[in-house]
Amino acid sequence: MTLPITSVGLLDPDQVKSVLGAAVLAPSTHNTQPWRFRCTPAGLELHADPDRALPVADADRRELLLSCGAALFNLRTAIHALGAHPATTLLPRRDDPTLLAVVRPFSARKPDQRLVRLADAIPRRHTNRTPFDAAVIPDAVVAELRHAAEVEQAWLPRLDPTQLEQLRELVHKGHQAQVSDPAFLAEWRHWTARSRDSRDGVPEYAAGAMPSADGGWILRDFGSSRRGRVDDSEPVVVVIGSFDDRKADRIRAGQAMQRVLLTATAAGFDASFISQPVEVPAARAELRTLLGGGLWPQIVLRLGHGAPVPWTPRRSLDDVLLEPDRLSA
Repeated sequence: MTLPITSVGLLDPDQVKSVLGAAVLAPSTHNTQPWRFRCTPAGLELHADPDRALPVADADRRELLLSCGAALFNLRTAIHALGAHPATTLLPRRDDPTLLAVVRPFSARKPDQRLVRLADAIPRRHTNRTPFDAAVIPDAVVAELRHAAEVEQAWLPRLDPTQLEQLRELVHKGHQAQVSDPAFLAEWRHWTARSRDSRDGVPEYAAGAMPSADGGWILRDFGSSRRGRVDDSEPVVVVIGSFDDRKADRIRAGQAMQRVLLTATAAGFDASFISQPVEVPAARAELRTLLGGGLWPQIVLRLGHGAPVPWTPRRSLDDVLLEPDRLSA
């Protein structure tokens, strides 16, 4: 059944369709796309989709909230670029735990060109899982990335060479813990190496090339190998952390993650996720200690220049729209 897309606030139906189309281009773990949206007279609602949670890799649904936060940032930014202010309320109703945010585009706002630049980067941003060429990211761009995280109430700390080496060890430790877990492997196989016709998960064509050497940053292999792909280049590796770890903090961290990713895209850099040290609880606890104990690590990214790769697929808007709810008006 195709649900009608109606006007919401200052946005006409075509504009609503456009901003929702931008929202669903956000990244998500295993490309699960764990979000739903509802158009109401009161605003655009963002809901978590519990049916797309990962019970093994994401037992506490932290990464589900990060993914939905990334979709929320895309939604806000696309609305802003159209000249409307995306007034946003997180977790507006205690009686509806899947409702994560409501965005109300009811007042006009002159677009900030810095946000327009990020909106333009939304369709160009995609996860690049290939090994990266050695690249130096200018200090000015690193400062932009740090500022992008801070604007969304997160933090991108500086890591010294000793911390980076310890982080690399945590990646290896987390990877071994995951590939030794049959339940993790079964869940991973369910979402990876999918056919070209699939609208979710990670198809094998998006896995990237296998480098020849061992001993680098282990990347999760979405092709046929369970041993992991090894990036033996020296990408720039950054951690995004939050000062608390509650539900709202994780949604904000997802918005920070997406703002950082779009800032990197706009500056001409590729990015992908190093997930193991934040998905394995013991490794995440060690990473928190490594960062000084004041931050909750949420995302680890590598940045650089990779080979061109295809985009991963997305579900249609019909698949992610919820029926109108009279109680939302």
